[in-house]
Order: sequence, then structure tokens, then C-alpha cells
Amino acid sequence: MKIIEYEEKYLEDVRNLLVELEEYILSIDEDNLDQLHSEYREKMALIDLKEINKNEGKCYLALDNNQVVGLIMGMVRKYDEYDYLDYKCPRAGEITELIVSKKARTSGIGTSLMEKMEEYFKNIKCEYIFVDVFEYNKNAIKFYQNKKYHSRMEIMLKKVG
Repeated sequence: MKIIEYEEKYLEDVRNLLVELEEYILSIDEDNLDQLHSEYREKMALIDLKEINKNEGKCYLALDNNQVVGLIMGMVRKYDEYDYLDYKCPRAGEITELIVSKKARTSGIGTSLMEKMEEYFKNIKCEYIFVDVFEYNKNAIKFYQNKKYHSRMEIMLKKVG
């Protein structure tokens, strides 16, 4: 297994992994708010890649026998013009996607991808790394907690009507 920086020839593999993740999220979404829109496959990877390119980000791929089996995307967190009023706004990285194909999980690929992204963020002088995790994705929460990440905020939800 090796980790490489994203190359355009792997775009379809990135799309496949994003769809695989979204299908998994749909299967565990107890609120039934997520969806896999008909344009998701075509557009989401391009949107993500454009955002990371615009915000000092990287996309790394995990290859096993020249097959993409995982990816991580991250970028420097941006603050709006008023965030400084109640927040110190440290230079921080943000992991926007971490996906390991179902067939390759529990083999250390996620850890290798995390280490690569954390190294990148350290090299560009980020003080913190943020990651949003879907509340119902208990496996991902446990994975991040094992990497010494902790919750700082929670989003609470209530259906009305």
C-alpha cells in the first residue's frame, strides 16, 4: 500500500469512494435527511477538489496494487469576517473527507491517510485539525477518538411538526 497525492487519472475512483461513503451514510442516517442526488456522483468530487485547491488543501489517495482503496481530503479552515469577535481563529486544518473502501477497512489505511494529512497540516503551520463526523457513524467517531480527537461542539436536532 502506498499514499500518493491526487492525480486526475484517479477521478473516477474518487467518485466511486465518495458514492460508497454517501451510500453508507444513507444506511445509518436515523433522521433520513441525507440523500444521494442524481448529480452527486458527477459533481461532488469536482466540488471537493476545487475547494481544497482554493484553500491550501490536499487530497491523498491510498493505492493497493495500483487500485485506489482510500482517500483523505483536507484544507486550511477559513473564517468569516466576524469570527474573530468571539474566537481566536487559529490557523487550522480541516479534514473534509476520509474514506476507506469497505473491502480494505481495518488494515491501517485510514491511519496512514490520517498521518499523511496531519503531517501536511503541521508542515504548513496549522495549530489544530478539525473534522466533522456524522453522529450516527459510531465507527468513525471511535476511529478519531483513538487518534486523540475530541468533541468540541455538538449540533442538536429536533424534528418539529
